[in-house]
Amino acid sequence: MERRVVITGIGVLAPGGVGTKNFWSLLSEGRTATRGITFFDPSSFRSQVAAEADFDPELHGLGPQEIRRMDRAAQFGVVTAREALADSGLDLAGFDPHRTGVTIGSAVGATMGLDDEYRVVSDGGRLDLVDYAYAPRHLYNHFVPSSFSAEVAWAVGAEGPNTVVSTGCTSGLDSVGHAVELIREGSTDVMIAGATDTPISPITMACFDAIKATTPRNDDPEHASRPFDGTRNGFVLGEGSAVFVLEELSAARRRGAHIYAEIAGYASRCNAFHMTGLRPDGREMAEAIRVALDEARMNPEDIDYINAHGSGTKQNDRHETAAFKLSLGEHAYRTPVSSIKSMVGHSLGAIGSIEIAASVLAMENNVVPPTANLHTPDPECDLDYVPLTAREHTTEAVLTVGSGFGGFQSAMVLARPERSAA
Repeated sequence: MERRVVITGIGVLAPGGVGTKNFWSLLSEGRTATRGITFFDPSSFRSQVAAEADFDPELHGLGPQEIRRMDRAAQFGVVTAREALADSGLDLAGFDPHRTGVTIGSAVGATMGLDDEYRVVSDGGRLDLVDYAYAPRHLYNHFVPSSFSAEVAWAVGAEGPNTVVSTGCTSGLDSVGHAVELIREGSTDVMIAGATDTPISPITMACFDAIKATTPRNDDPEHASRPFDGTRNGFVLGEGSAVFVLEELSAARRRGAHIYAEIAGYASRCNAFHMTGLRPDGREMAEAIRVALDEARMNPEDIDYINAHGSGTKQNDRHETAAFKLSLGEHAYRTPVSSIKSMVGHSLGAIGSIEIAASVLAMENNVVPPTANLHTPDPECDLDYVPLTAREHTTEAVLTVGSGFGGFQSAMVLARPERSAA
């Protein structure tokens, strides 16, 4: 008998509000959390805007040793994992710890910690040969992204499979997809899965400045992220984390858990084409969508809402629009599509998990979050992108997608268990 996998706990830390409730409030109200960068002096950069999270680690339960040991991204992961576990009502003490696993996605690892510490050991960049005597003893944890999943495992007591997934901007989808497979194949009973990234640092801003991927709209940070809008000119970098508790459906029902959604289908493809370029026909993303729908045993007409990647770059929004038309046919024109990056920015590897959370909450509340800042229609992006204001809409199955540098294309179908395959 096929083991079906459901989400029973959610934890979110995103720009505009820490915690799932605050996150949904921001999205459903169509508010934006993008602003001028405050973490460092951005005056020398082409793009000087970002979506920063107002986060106090001590206020959110981290002790002084955890704060000293962990990079900001690891802190985000631990805080959201604890929230997800509390939300699920699951007492892991009653489970075999060897059958509880962790998968965490991250695109850029401990970028902020490494950037900060390099300034110290190089004396502000003045030393060609850095002085290791100034390095903290836990600096190695910043160097290896596997420390993220290890910290989450320690926080929840999980001793089963433990993995970091790093596939660029699809990491947050792919880490959850990997966790689903571990439960389906019988390797685990419970997975703590999600993603975290805190990339708002000088080195990351410089990388995206070099390829002109981020927006130079510095005079209007609140409206700088404009997915699908005809005036869009690049994405706004963000940060954040989302982590989920995943369980086998029948076990979740037996314990009376609140079931947010079933992860009914997932697929990933690579275009093997270009590190940053995308073919305009959207063929690879369309193929990932087709396979995810097949796995979910659903037709295109079963999708009620599409949570888009919607980065706000010219080529991505065109590519994605084409992929929806290619995979869903005429139903693409009848389906609400929106991008939450318009409100919380693009947190690289974390955004896929954050968008899963948004998709699940859209189902939970029968409300489609809007695409903020969408005022000027682009003739090449001609679907229903839910501009400016959230919309009440019966939502029982959601398609959420991701697109990442390297040509990664991922798709996931989330559904109410009674609607998806029996």
